[in-house]
Amino acid sequence: MFNFSANHLFLLSRTEHPSYAVFLLRDRDTQRVYRLYDFSKAQRMRPDVAYCIAGKVNSADKLYLVIESVRLDTKHARCSIAPSPADGAGGSAKS
Repeated sequence: MFNFSANHLFLLSRTEHPSYAVFLLRDRDTQRVYRLYDFSKAQRMRPDVAYCIAGKVNSADKLYLVIESVRLDTKHARCSIAPSPADGAGGSAKS
């Protein structure tokens, strides 16, 4: 087993199974999507909130990222996961 940790992760979805929960999280910086397994089914995460996650990589026959701890990412608090337009467009303009 190997340790892993990641910051600036935002929840995409949570899927409940009988003995575990699966979270899909996106790294805002790299745009990578992680599938994380919670065998305790104790984690409660909300969308539009940045998280720091640590855990173990279990590589018995498949690669599983198993959550050990979750905390709020205070450096990236309340960041939206929606990409902002490169030209600055998209704001509200009054006519």
